[in-house]
Amino acid sequence: MRRPCRPDSRVKDPAPQSHCIFAQRKYDYRRRLPHIQKDNHPLFITFTTQHRWHLPPAARYAVLECCLKENGSRFDLHAVVVMPDHCHLLLTPLRKSDGWNYSLPEIMHAVKGASARRINVLLGRSGPVWQEEFFDHILRSNESLAEKVEYVCENPVRAGLVGTASEYRWFWKGVIPIL
Repeated sequence: MRRPCRPDSRVKDPAPQSHCIFAQRKYDYRRRLPHIQKDNHPLFITFTTQHRWHLPPAARYAVLECCLKENGSRFDLHAVVVMPDHCHLLLTPLRKSDGWNYSLPEIMHAVKGASARRINVLLGRSGPVWQEEFFDHILRSNESLAEKVEYVCENPVRAGLVGTASEYRWFWKGVIPIL
């Protein structure tokens, strides 16, 4: 009798499943939220620390540096703010040499993975820094882009962390595209 193939099963099955052929989904990162990309459209992305843990100032710098490091290689970064327990990005994915855009999983793995490693080394800790899931939204108009830019810029002010956006140390704003 053949056993059912369950690649995502949490039940450990010691029997080999050599008879199973799995078709890999285009994106294996899906959990609860769908992530959709549209060519040449900026994305608004939010990701949050595990258990809403507050990042100390040095860790926020590490996250900002990781975001800026990927700017121009995997994506064009338009704005980023690293809040104590979450991060907002406005970016447009770039194309790889094969002509396809960098996918959201590739982008988020680069940013979240590198920043988590740096934070753990910096703070002498181990374990997850970020929640696995993230929120993203395609920006389809100049109006929605302008709203998200203002939201990112004013986030530290609305949170009561600073009086003006320019006072916040973990904020960066670049070129905002016209759609």
